[in-house]
Amino acid sequence: MSYGLKAPVLVLNRHFQPVRVTNARRAFVMLYVGTARALDARYEPHDFEAWASMRPHGDDEAIGTAAGPIRVPRILLLTTYSRVPQATVRLSRRNVFLRDGFCCQYCLRKASVRELNLDHVVPRSRGGRSTWDNLVTSCRDCNLRKGGATPEECGMRLPKHPVRPTWSAAVQLAAAPRRFAEWEPFLASLSAVEAAIEGAA
Repeated sequence: MSYGLKAPVLVLNRHFQPVRVTNARRAFVMLYVGTARALDARYEPHDFEAWASMRPHGDDEAIGTAAGPIRVPRILLLTTYSRVPQATVRLSRRNVFLRDGFCCQYCLRKASVRELNLDHVVPRSRGGRSTWDNLVTSCRDCNLRKGGATPEECGMRLPKHPVRPTWSAAVQLAAAPRRFAEWEPFLASLSAVEAAIEGAA
């Protein structure tokens, strides 16, 4: 599937930390005015002129220009910005599914969106609220089995306590529906830091 100028592009600060995901249109503007450099597959930075001279190959996405096709960068490196902004992930059905990897949190089965439900860990009928730490993804069978009970009351177990996604998770959510292999070292390093922080808590 071709995304053209809507293709997602991961933006890193000058310390190679993920800042946000933008679209190719905005990425080209940043590259052209010099506020960012495009990173190639070896993570080498290129300014607009150098990037425009590199011809697309393999599965590279490209856009047509008067001078010929130009590759859509998959990662941009900001030239001066060093902060990592905090982002708030909106609570929604899709974002809960994304946080849980489209996987039922009771039986751990992956399923399509049509087969999934949101489940209140503490049922609404018993005062449970619609919050990040009380909502999990569940399949229809587990949702019916649990009914108006708590997981403990019906012998069901959650593999982990549901939490509000952290900023690094927000980057991954923002990147949906597509994520590139070139992004993985940056997202994986954030996950490792996050896990270390949770382990020390």
